[in-house]
Amino acid sequence: MSKPFDILVLIKQVPDQGAKAGINPDGTIDRAKAKRMMNPFDRYALQAALHVKKLTGGTVKALSMGPPPAAEILLEAIEHGADMGYLLSDRRLAASDTLATAYALHKLILHVSPFQMIFCGLQTTDGDTAQVGPQIAERLNLPQISYCEDFSLEGDQVKARRVIEGGYQWVHADLPCLMTVANSYHPLEYKKIRGSQKVQHLVRNENEKSKVIKTVTLDDIEADPILCGLKGSPTIVARTDKVAEIGGSCKTRQGQSVDLMVKDVLETTPVKEFLKL
Repeated sequence: MSKPFDILVLIKQVPDQGAKAGINPDGTIDRAKAKRMMNPFDRYALQAALHVKKLTGGTVKALSMGPPPAAEILLEAIEHGADMGYLLSDRRLAASDTLATAYALHKLILHVSPFQMIFCGLQTTDGDTAQVGPQIAERLNLPQISYCEDFSLEGDQVKARRVIEGGYQWVHADLPCLMTVANSYHPLEYKKIRGSQKVQHLVRNENEKSKVIKTVTLDDIEADPILCGLKGSPTIVARTDKVAEIGGSCKTRQGQSVDLMVKDVLETTPVKEFLKL
């Protein structure tokens, strides 16, 4: 590629899947008390963005929306090779559903423009809707490629292989475009030594950190508060049920054939224990 690209990647801080999270009275997750991590699906999107940076010599800006602690994952993105981070943080964004989230993020994208490519994770582990990426593309009037597991750049176009039921399909799109990256794409590579050194320097120097990790509000990006947060979210969480933790044990059996192993299980396992399996 001859020209450097301006690449945006959207990442989100989500509750750690291995830790317990509290529930607010309105049914939403108490994110302040939950242990936090980068959304696993967004790690593939970050890898795709860094791949384009390597091809074009461009820059990668990591964008996120959330409370102030979400800056942690922007620093993590810089450790992997991103150049800058933008955090949209505003109390008026609380309880945003996918519609309100997509509106706010599309305003953030316009604020940090220009760009040639936008990468998003396929979905998030705390929502699992896979709606925000496509909704952002619609608001920006961009071509979109979802479920992308591989791609190449061909001039002012991208050629991508996207996962479909029973196989895959090849599609082309003009740039700029938005792509949601499937978890069958290349895993995120290890953190870069220079990136880690850069983050260590930023942590020690708050003034320098504010130049690389920029925090903006709804007013900064000229977003309408009525379309954000709970006010801009038509989705209603009617009820949240806590699923009881399920215990159990696993026994490994070896045999000469499946039929013999099944016969062995039926003959040696008490009926009550068998019914629990």
